Amino acid sequence: MSSIENLHHGKKYQIKIGTCIRGAHLLDDLRNAVSMGFDTVELYYNDTLSGADFDMLAPKMREIIGDSGVEISGIGLYCNPLINESTRQELVYCIKKARDLGTDFVGTFAGAIPGKSVDDAMPAFKKCFSELTAIAEAYGVRIGIENAPMYGHWYSATSNIGFCPRAWEMIFEEVPSEHLGLEWEPSHQVQQLIEPIAQLKAYLPKVFHVHGKDASVDWNAVRTYGIWFGSHYCDHRFPGMGDTDWQEIIKLLYEADYQGDITIEGYHDPVYCSDRELEGQKLALEYLRGNQSR
Repeated sequence: MSSIENLHHGKKYQIKIGTCIRGAHLLDDLRNAVSMGFDTVELYYNDTLSGADFDMLAPKMREIIGDSGVEISGIGLYCNPLINESTRQELVYCIKKARDLGTDFVGTFAGAIPGKSVDDAMPAFKKCFSELTAIAEAYGVRIGIENAPMYGHWYSATSNIGFCPRAWEMIFEEVPSEHLGLEWEPSHQVQQLIEPIAQLKAYLPKVFHVHGKDASVDWNAVRTYGIWFGSHYCDHRFPGMGDTDWQEIIKLLYEADYQGDITIEGYHDPVYCSDRELEGQKLALEYLRGNQSR
């Protein structure tokens, strides 16, 4: 860990910094994470687990982790459980197996009814997530809604209605469980032209997990073309390369006694990509550790 230490409630501690390891490259990504010095990893699956068997993977992961101290901070399955029963069952599987992997957190999407509005999807969300949170409560697991719009919007969602504050208000009213919260990251809020620091202050009690991903807005493109009409105006970036004040985010997390990690979500940066992906992850790791002074 960094030599920078923070006093909180009389104790010295740091927020751990992790990275997402992709389901299709799980063991190789884990080896990279261990060798690069990350503190944690989040298992990261898009749409489906593709037959992943956590009972078989667990001993292989433990062997790679060895005595490095790397911890599993969560399982992420970013799917649409409102319309796909098989992925809903995979989500149940993640919830039931999370504790076996040493974590109490599962990240996912709120789902959607493609082409329908957030309002239209809310009854299906209530039914689905009332059932999922009941299972999570029984297993001592927390579910966090990741806040990616997935190219949808309020009036025509795609796979995730849980992308903005108004939707969160509705979601938490429909399913008022202490086991349902947010897997929050500033990038998708910057993308929506929402100020992330003020938002984090408002939603800290519901932030179960933080993704380390930022964004950079081309304001000239916004002023010229707006954000709906065919102009590329926003790039997702590693922390330290976008528009967000991460030192302030970290300060707020300390003040809220946040006990989770910040997990870098890679494979989005337009500069540090392909052969430079791990270079970007390393820079982001060093940046986040270096901003843990108070």
